[in-house]
Amino acid sequence: MALLQIAEPDMSAAPHEHRLAVGIDLGTTYSLVAAMRSGSASCLPDTHGQVILPSVVQYDQAGIKNLGQNALKNIQNDPENTISSIKRLMGRSWQDINHLRLPYRLLPKEGMVQLETAAGIKSPVEVSADILSELRQRAEQTLGGELVGAVITVPAYFDDSQRQATKDAARLAGIHVLRLLNEPTAAAVAYGLDKAIQGVYAIYDLGGGTFDISILRLSNGIFEVLATGGNSALGGDDFDLALADWVLAQAQLSNLNKGQMRQLLCLCRQAKEALSQCESFHIDLNLINGIDNLEHLNSPPNCIKINTEILASICTNLIDQTLKASAKTLEDAEILPHELNGVVLVGGSTRMPLVQQAVSQFFGKNPLCSINPDEVVALGAAIQADVLAGNRPEGNDWLLLDVIPLSLGLETMGGLSERIIPRNSTLPVARAQDFTTFKDGQTAMMIHVVQGERELVSENRSLARFELRDIAPMVAGQARIRVTFQVDADGLLSVSAQETVSGIQASITVKPSYGLSDEEITNMLKGGFEAAQTDMQARALREAQVDAQRLLQAVQSALAADANLLNPSEQQIITNAYLQLENSLQENETEIIKHASNVLSEATEHFAALRMNRSISKALTGKNLNEISTD
Repeated sequence: MALLQIAEPDMSAAPHEHRLAVGIDLGTTYSLVAAMRSGSASCLPDTHGQVILPSVVQYDQAGIKNLGQNALKNIQNDPENTISSIKRLMGRSWQDINHLRLPYRLLPKEGMVQLETAAGIKSPVEVSADILSELRQRAEQTLGGELVGAVITVPAYFDDSQRQATKDAARLAGIHVLRLLNEPTAAAVAYGLDKAIQGVYAIYDLGGGTFDISILRLSNGIFEVLATGGNSALGGDDFDLALADWVLAQAQLSNLNKGQMRQLLCLCRQAKEALSQCESFHIDLNLINGIDNLEHLNSPPNCIKINTEILASICTNLIDQTLKASAKTLEDAEILPHELNGVVLVGGSTRMPLVQQAVSQFFGKNPLCSINPDEVVALGAAIQADVLAGNRPEGNDWLLLDVIPLSLGLETMGGLSERIIPRNSTLPVARAQDFTTFKDGQTAMMIHVVQGERELVSENRSLARFELRDIAPMVAGQARIRVTFQVDADGLLSVSAQETVSGIQASITVKPSYGLSDEEITNMLKGGFEAAQTDMQARALREAQVDAQRLLQAVQSALAADANLLNPSEQQIITNAYLQLENSLQENETEIIKHASNVLSEATEHFAALRMNRSISKALTGKNLNEISTD
């Protein structure tokens, strides 16, 4: 018997029609896109066969210079314009992140923090939109059609402003968001459906920039989140920073510039990953530009040796923070560690043996990691997206019950926070509570919506303010104002207030102050449409330049190996074509570069045939016909 037919309005697919929907894991370090294909979820690769896209964008005066792997290669050389770990800045103000040591030029503007780049001022929403746009294009090219929508995952502990910023980024990228899905829940979906697991499970998700812990009950197609917790500012990046601080102390270094600090962090990440496979590793400071006066490091020169024991001492405090959050979440769910059926590991940082050992010891059982921890979130999101698009076969339905990560309430007299919807309430949810006036004859009331677990409003996050006016003058305490909170399946909030006697009411859909206004979104979309042709031309130029550089390298390598196959006249023809293509790269004209590439390709056709003949001759030398037939 079907439990529930889950589909967005107007998304129910006609018979034999499959709507294209994807799951996107917009990660701190890496991002992925996945889809249901041939009955199972799989991550979609780029043209080079790579499913993982580094969440890195490099900007220049023309706009995006590099994205993904190519941008990652330049992260040390251009630290101020190569943006990584942007997820940590989503929906955050200057006050939220000014303690972070970041190499960017940050602008402490009101609302969400901004970044000054060579391409102009960029918000975290715009940077994330560039990453999402690349994933959308990959999906549409792979699947062969336009997407009807996507399920995008977010950390369970993302607050309202961070969730809204994620939706804004998707909108800028031309993606219709079917659902924002908590990352641990997405992992549970992947394990629950693919492996037919039943019971109560902990999802321990330690990624590059965030940590989430969720307790879920899986039973007969129902995924119920019992409790969730974590830290949206704790992840693998913090392990790298802690290790970098240790290296600086050992090497007696200080005052590194932004580029040097980026290089050091890359070396520390490399060391952290290497120590997952071996007992010790040398961090080579010779690889940092401009570092000298390290005579005290002489075994080997300018290197620092680190082993697993030292790494454990550096990282123990950070791992302990994840375990404290896990203990609190278990308490919220009223579950003891031994009552769990299993623990699922999610996120690249869980590859660290230190983390796996700590999790195993804390929960008293070996964790599950049979699905790639880097891919599991995207896979679960793809399964959910397929359902919401209306592609699920009849009789094979399931129900997903997520929860709200932080309590929602409003300010009462004295600056106190009155909780209306407590944390870990199942989504979607609506709650109402009655309030009254404070003064005689009071005709208006300010409604201040807040989010958090603290008792004082000043210690929680302010989400929105609105006024209920034209209340009939009454004695203090006589008016009855009913305030209703509603949270949708994405975790986004709307609040209404009504004076029950007169019927006067007011309402607001909470657009956090750290999100973008509708006007800003509209202007960005308009700018994107107006620049579409220019963007296509710039993309074509970059593609032509990359192809030309590959061809030049291939010809250079071939000449170095087999130039003796050519007579002087043939060599001169190839050399002239080579120089013509090399010079064309300075023109920045797509057609000129393409023409020069074609000329060089034609000039080397005979050379390529000669090289092929030589290769075959070498392979056959010394063999008789019978040996060749056997081969």
